Parts: sequence; structure tokens; C-alpha cells
Amino acid sequence: PDPLGARQPTGTVVAVTAQELAAARSALDALPVRGRAPRTGYDRAEFGDGWVDVDADGCDTRNDVLARDLTEVTTDPATGGCVVLAGRLLDPFSDEVIAFRRGEHSAEVQVDHVVALADAWQKGAQQWSVEQRVAFANDPANLLAVDGDLNQAKGASDAATWLPPHRGFRCRYVLTQTTVKAAYGLWVTAAEREAIARELDRCVVLEEVPGAG
Repeated sequence: PDPLGARQPTGTVVAVTAQELAAARSALDALPVRGRAPRTGYDRAEFGDGWVDVDADGCDTRNDVLARDLTEVTTDPATGGCVVLAGRLLDPFSDEVIAFRRGEHSAEVQVDHVVALADAWQKGAQQWSVEQRVAFANDPANLLAVDGDLNQAKGASDAATWLPPHRGFRCRYVLTQTTVKAAYGLWVTAAEREAIARELDRCVVLEEVPGAG
């Protein structure tokens, strides 16, 4: 399964279905538009102490996402196959292939929160319980293995201030942000809403095959 479109071949424009696009537009229309609240009080620890095992499969969320998004994955048998030791990332942010190997250079591949934690904090999450924030921080629907440098460049940005350099992934990226914000009751700024709407208008829609399904 590749729900966020992370394992597409390089050069691919990640298309969406007409139903996905319609749902995202409806969700965007329903999102509250407000200003960004102060960042006062934000700390990564407000969303839990690192990665946890929310789905009780014995593996933490980071390794779950690496196993989902990488290809040619090698895992550590001593950890029950949980810890990802190596693999290849078809990075959706840059459209480049990155070799991942656990160790000194692990940070070359990082797990991104598509809706950044600090952005969520300033748009509703500071009102949540700690348990809600931990669940949000470990929700696979909001997580993506990406190029580490680009993840750092993105930081706490929303769609108004940062988009992936790979234009072919921008539709899926903002669609995911919209879906996640709607699911968690977060809001958007006016500039953010405009940026998301613009990218949704540029989406490539998958053609339906007659009789399929």
C-alpha cells in the first residue's frame, strides 16, 4: 500500500482520483479560516517523547513509515523485523532516489509530518489533550519518509510558505494536508487556503477505466 503516493517512479506526476479531489475541495471549503495563533508554549515534547507504537504491532511509528515508504527494505531480525536497516527512498519531495542506511547517515531520510507539529499547535492543537497530540504525531496518514534536508527546510511551514520542489507531488501533498486538518479539526490561514486551492486546481486526475472495480 502507498496511500500518500511516496513510492512512485521518478518523473511521475502523482495523480489523484476525482473522488479524492472532490472530497479535498469540500473539506477545504469547510475548514475554518483564522489567523495563526502565537507559538507560545510549543515544544516537540507536547506531542509526546519521540515515536511510539500506537498500533500495537511491536514497532514504533518511524520504522512503520520507513517500511511502508521505502523499497528494497532490509530489517533487523533481532528486532522481530521492526527496525529498518536499509532501503531505497523514491523521495516525493525532490523526485530523487536516496539510499537509506541506518547509522551515522540515517538523517538523510527523515519522517515528515505533512501537517507540521508546530503548525498544528498554532492552528488548534494547543487546545488538545496530550493523548490527542501523541495520536496526531504518530498518525501514518500524516507521515511521509522524505529527504532529510528538505524536511529541515520545510520546518513548521504551511502550504502558503513551503511546497515540495517536485511539482508533480504538490497536489497529493496539499490534498493530504487538507484531509488531515479536516480530520483533526484544525484551521487554515487565508494565505494557506489560497495556496492549497491553487494547487488543487492543478491536480492531475486519474482517468476511470470503464467497468473497473
